[in-house]
Amino acid sequence: MRLQPYLLSVLVALLLIITSCASTGQSANAQLSDAQFETKVLEIIRKNPQVILDSVQSYQRSQAQQEEQLRDKVLSQIRQEPRLLLRNSPVAGSASQKIIMAEFSDFECPFCARGYAVVKEFMAKNQNDVTLVFKHFPLKEIHQQAEPAAIAAWAAFQQGKFWEYHDALFEQQGKLGEEFYLELANTLKLDVDRFNRDRKSEEAKAAIKKDFELGKSLGVRGTPSFVVNGVFFSGVPEIKDLESLVAQIKAGK
Repeated sequence: MRLQPYLLSVLVALLLIITSCASTGQSANAQLSDAQFETKVLEIIRKNPQVILDSVQSYQRSQAQQEEQLRDKVLSQIRQEPRLLLRNSPVAGSASQKIIMAEFSDFECPFCARGYAVVKEFMAKNQNDVTLVFKHFPLKEIHQQAEPAAIAAWAAFQQGKFWEYHDALFEQQGKLGEEFYLELANTLKLDVDRFNRDRKSEEAKAAIKKDFELGKSLGVRGTPSFVVNGVFFSGVPEIKDLESLVAQIKAGK
């Protein structure tokens, strides 16, 4: 059994109460062995299942409430100033930057590849009205190449070739891997030595992490996810829905 940190702390607290009450007359220096501790923990769970469940549920509610409050705060800030999403990120589309669509994406995610095709078609029609900004959200727990691909794309960004690199990663998603990253860098005529240095830099890791943390604060749990002038939604969008949202924003709704 693997216990979550919060649950473990609850059990330890209960265990301390139980052992302190039962230790009258015993040495104050007596300590439980690992086996005894595990036995006590399992005994607490068996005898107090509802207490444990209530504690965990209370913790989950508290965490969810805190996450919701943070999400609302960040989205409110973005609604007031959408350009906050542009900082140090690849940008395409309208120079007016009045309607900003941030996409949180994972280069190995099959749904993101579908979302890429939709966004590409949408931006071709709406590039004069919408500014697209890309945010890295690699789900590295389930996608082995998600983070390496994100770092490679960031390195290409340092040489002004992000969108070309981005398009190739999605259009040839089945080829993701070290050999392809270098092949693509050569195809795009990047300075490969610099490309490799940038990929290994702490700055690259920090940039990816910063995007990921921003996504988490906005409530991103899966990819692709989008924020358009403070309006958040997840999943592969329909072009008509994106265009409807843009129309509402332009109308001041």
